Amino acid sequence: MTRIDFIEYLSCLDEDHPHFKVLESSYAEAARVMSPNGLANYLEGVKGMCALGRGEDLILSYIESIPRVVKEVGEDVIPDIVHSIMAITSHTSGSVVALMLANLPLAAQRFGDADQLHNYLSLLHQLTGKAPRGLRPMMENLTELLSKLTLGGLRRWAMWGAQAHARDLDGQMAYFALQSDSARAVLQKERRGTLFIDNQRKLNFYLRALWGRAFFMKPTAGDYENRTGIRPYIEDWFVHVPDAFDDHGDLTGIDIYRATVAHAAAHMVYTQEPISAEQLSPLQMKCIDLFEDARIEHMAISEFPGLEKLWRPFFDDPQLEDGQTLKDFHPALDLMFRAARAMLDKNYLDPEPRLHNLTTRFSKQLAGDATDNQLSWDFGMEFFHLMKDLAGLPSLRIAEEFPVPYRDDNRFCWAFSEIDLERRDADYIPASQGQVRRKVSLMEFVNEIDAETAGDDAQEIWTLDGELFPYEDLGVSFNEMEGKEPVSDPFHYDEWDYQVQLHRPDWTTVYERRQKRGDPELMDEILIKHRPVAQRIRHLVDAMQPQGIIRKRGYEEGEEIDIDAAVKAMSDIRRGVMPDPRINIRITRHLRDLAVVVLLDLSESTNELVDKSDPDGPTILSLTREATGLMSWAIDSIGDSFAVHGFASDGRHDVQYYRFKDFDQPYGDEAKSRLAGATGGLSTRMGAALRHAGHHLSEQAAQKRLILLVTDGEPADIDERDPQYLRHDTKKAVENLASKGVYTYCLTLDPTADRYVARIFGENRYSIVDNVEKLPERLPAVFAMLTG
Repeated sequence: MTRIDFIEYLSCLDEDHPHFKVLESSYAEAARVMSPNGLANYLEGVKGMCALGRGEDLILSYIESIPRVVKEVGEDVIPDIVHSIMAITSHTSGSVVALMLANLPLAAQRFGDADQLHNYLSLLHQLTGKAPRGLRPMMENLTELLSKLTLGGLRRWAMWGAQAHARDLDGQMAYFALQSDSARAVLQKERRGTLFIDNQRKLNFYLRALWGRAFFMKPTAGDYENRTGIRPYIEDWFVHVPDAFDDHGDLTGIDIYRATVAHAAAHMVYTQEPISAEQLSPLQMKCIDLFEDARIEHMAISEFPGLEKLWRPFFDDPQLEDGQTLKDFHPALDLMFRAARAMLDKNYLDPEPRLHNLTTRFSKQLAGDATDNQLSWDFGMEFFHLMKDLAGLPSLRIAEEFPVPYRDDNRFCWAFSEIDLERRDADYIPASQGQVRRKVSLMEFVNEIDAETAGDDAQEIWTLDGELFPYEDLGVSFNEMEGKEPVSDPFHYDEWDYQVQLHRPDWTTVYERRQKRGDPELMDEILIKHRPVAQRIRHLVDAMQPQGIIRKRGYEEGEEIDIDAAVKAMSDIRRGVMPDPRINIRITRHLRDLAVVVLLDLSESTNELVDKSDPDGPTILSLTREATGLMSWAIDSIGDSFAVHGFASDGRHDVQYYRFKDFDQPYGDEAKSRLAGATGGLSTRMGAALRHAGHHLSEQAAQKRLILLVTDGEPADIDERDPQYLRHDTKKAVENLASKGVYTYCLTLDPTADRYVARIFGENRYSIVDNVEKLPERLPAVFAMLTG
């Protein structure tokens, strides 16, 4: 590109500008470090900065800073920078934005990663709205801040100041200028022990000295929301390590970094073929990981004996919070730790004879030939069954709490088939879900079927497009007489992990199922049983009926003239009296544009008796059915579009969702029979069920969309022991639905729900029914309150 071309992009500056020579040299530097595509993005950014009209300093800062940023994190970040600057400029002055751009090379150097730089720009954008007066002093002190804080620490430090001094502008400026005691105190609190960026070159030299080759390393902002870093991992031949490590007992942060990168490098050097993950659960893979880690460490120590002194101290005393022992946390985790220690420390003798025998045999095998990772598979599976016998199987989340910070997550060691890529996170795969389902023609079905009465273990299930009827004219198909209710294709949903503040992608699987039918007359009898309540609901229904076109008198402006009011006004004028100007009629259309999903919690606890002293009394489920029947009758009378669904769960891989009545289905015998047959069982994974209900609501064209959740307890499931995990996920599901225009309201039968329900659904978005027997009366009243 010629000098003339560069001038064309600088339309806002004259060629005689005193800084033009400097700008040309910056452009020449950009041409050396960028590809043609990157250079084009850079120059388009120059044109954009000129178009902002925020002064020459902003343009000069951009032109001079971007080439230095590209040297640190690559040219793909340029469009992201330009977009962020455009957004930030609308909230603050050009001089502050110029200061941000001038500091951008420092941030790129300290973070060393394009993703972290993107998060840094997002933080600045947030601060323009939360603490605009603090941006300039923060930029002026950025060198000190980044020398002591990771990106996560900087974010928490900045957000603390923004919240604490939201209305104290002088205090805000003092905080971000590091001139207040609170700023220094929070800075000290958020300061991490050892930063990766300060030791990256040393670690590169360390690995090159060992294996005589270069290894690529990148920092990850594992503590972006909290002080807990993510586990190291290897991906695309890059070793990803946390951007900071706190001390681990007597071990310093640099000790942990050396152990981490040496262990990851050993994986890359001594792993010849990945291990097949076919038919393995994540917990089985964790057990194999233990032995694979021991195998590659054995090979590294055989070549470099000094590495044993680097890794062994991590197994002397596991560091846990609150003085807990691993056995207190979970006996299986203690067994895993002892197995890893026995394989690394030859002087350690485990008191459990079966574990000692297993690790001794493994060590002898390694001494013979350690190159084949099939050893890890064989001994890992043997350890899995031993752990099941001695300590029981822990949940995957507990197994992931392995208290050795330098070991990575071993994704580098595994090969996943196409099917495994979808199921590699499964703790187990039910045999019934491993079948192949095929649609076939009637003739193929009749002539080639192997076993008409095959069980759930059949290799293939054949289905027809339509119903098949017997020769006798009974009017009932084989499917209605003998068939099983169908199961839908899986629906995968993300799940929120509050500890890492990220969604786990496709973490839960929802299957739509059908329960057995009951007697539809049972639902009709509810109206007779609750006749007084039904009469009160009838008055509510009449009041909520759409009235069509309504004419309202007494408006100064309207669609029609009120003749009586006009005559009276003319009479007042002739009498010399000021007339009433409200002589018009306003015509309005009273329409209800509403879609509702009544979502029922059908967990095992709904089978409990309301009054345990009365064995013949109603259960929670029967009262829920009665309340739903009354409300369905009321909504159907009003004419609103509604569906009645239910849910239960058997772990995150099998969230069962039941559709008793759909939006396009009348509230007739079909829907009533399904509601009458509803049964309770399993657990309550509420967030996934709400997301799936929102999926069905999103297909409705109604202006107002509502999920009315009826539950008897808090979210819980068999594979999740942390009570806060599913609460936070449900809260996130409610927030995500609200952003899509879906309103969620909870009617809970748990008298102790005050401690959690408001945090999940928000104030004024829930009701607690202290007396469960009042539920049939309360549920329709709540609907009327929400939609009237």
